[in-house]
Amino acid sequence: WDVNGEWNVTVSANDLGNMNGAAYVFKRDLVENWVQDAYLKASKTYICYFFGWAVSLSGDTLVVGTYLEDSAATGIGGDQDDDSAPASGAAYVFTRDGAGVWSQQAYIKASNTNSADRFGHSVAISGDTLAVGAPLEDSSATGIGYEQSDNSADRSGAVYVFTRDESGTWSQQAYMKSSNSEARDQFGWSVALEGDTLVVGADGEGSSMGGINGAQDNNDLDRAGAAYVFTRNFAGFWSQQAYVKASNPGSVDQFGWSVALSGDTLAVGALYEDSAATGIDGDEDDNGAVASGATYVFTRDVHGVWSQQAYIKAFNTEAFARFGQSVALSGDTLAVGALNESDQSHGSAYVFTRDGAGIWTERAYFKGEAGDHFGSSLALSGDTLAVGAFFEDGGATGIGGDPGDKSAFGSGAVYVFTPDFGGAWSQQAYVKASNTGSGDQFGWSVALDGDTLAVGAIREESAATGVSGDQDDNSADRAGAVYVFE
Repeated sequence: WDVNGEWNVTVSANDLGNMNGAAYVFKRDLVENWVQDAYLKASKTYICYFFGWAVSLSGDTLVVGTYLEDSAATGIGGDQDDDSAPASGAAYVFTRDGAGVWSQQAYIKASNTNSADRFGHSVAISGDTLAVGAPLEDSSATGIGYEQSDNSADRSGAVYVFTRDESGTWSQQAYMKSSNSEARDQFGWSVALEGDTLVVGADGEGSSMGGINGAQDNNDLDRAGAAYVFTRNFAGFWSQQAYVKASNPGSVDQFGWSVALSGDTLAVGALYEDSAATGIDGDEDDNGAVASGATYVFTRDVHGVWSQQAYIKAFNTEAFARFGQSVALSGDTLAVGALNESDQSHGSAYVFTRDGAGIWTERAYFKGEAGDHFGSSLALSGDTLAVGAFFEDGGATGIGGDPGDKSAFGSGAVYVFTPDFGGAWSQQAYVKASNTGSGDQFGWSVALDGDTLAVGAIREESAATGVSGDQDDNSADRAGAVYVFE
């Protein structure tokens, strides 16, 4: 941690064309030490499933998305062995009992499973409610709960909402489409959920209108992107509350690539936005830094009306940094990842805080090493930040190993940061898998809730199934796994 507020860590590169997968969960004790709590695999492990592509935590429940799963099953608990719907996707729910033991609770598929829908590309859980995105789903339906079998809108995307009853049984509550569902919108690319509010990103949406609830009837800006806010009433019915666009929509900005929600605050990343502005609320119209990226913060008033509160750029804006690749929110703290920052894909993470007047200020900047893609994934819970660096090369295993050991190319790592009482952030932990392997890409996804951390490693190769299986059987290329730490 230097005088400029920069934490230098080690992160490295790998070949995206040959990805495996895994997810890991870690546990932190009362003296702020993390220990591995579980090693999780799908109930059916197969090559190229990328189990751990997306992870989400809420209390003692963990959801894992594997968007390349092939089963043609529909609904809850179907036949996993019918592989007739390639890349249809699935989600797996795990729960932790009072003794700290994890087990799989549910295997979840879409109600209209089809090949290449990529159900499980995004997942979000809050209490007993789960949202799963399928951004390549093809229905031309609009709104909530309508016809699912008309596949005339290629890659329009859909989101599925599930709820859990007191017996632990899951059922589908809603099938969601955007209010302006069209081909290639990719509605469901990202999701965020808290209580009765759900946010869905559609990074391919093409309307040129900016701001909140504007006209949706044109496609003048290809892949400008949009976000949609839905709310649930006391009877369990969902409705769209807001259609959210950037204040400066631009072609291929892909606003909605990442979304985060905390209370009445929403953050949306647009990783290919082009402004050369720096800091907070700079010039949005100076498109002098191609794909530098931006993040937009919105707030909701007591009447349910959303408005933009801030337009946020890095202090060191540069072309192709992809600031907004990942976003995370917790109360008045926002973290933003820029996985290509520093020309050689070092990657960075930025922390901002909001004061009582609603003013955002940058508080910390963390940076990886060349090729590491540090900041590719983020998770924030209270005052703890987890940052994924899925191309990091460390050969260490477990917690606090030697970051200078570069013997496992592209194995991946996660870094945990916390602030002190004065607000200065520093690294708390360097986290690796218990079975670190070259190319595993540990850190592709991260989730954090309280003292539990889940990490996806999408290229992990074990053919094990279930909980705490054989980590050393590398016969299932790119199967994936999840590790839990506490």
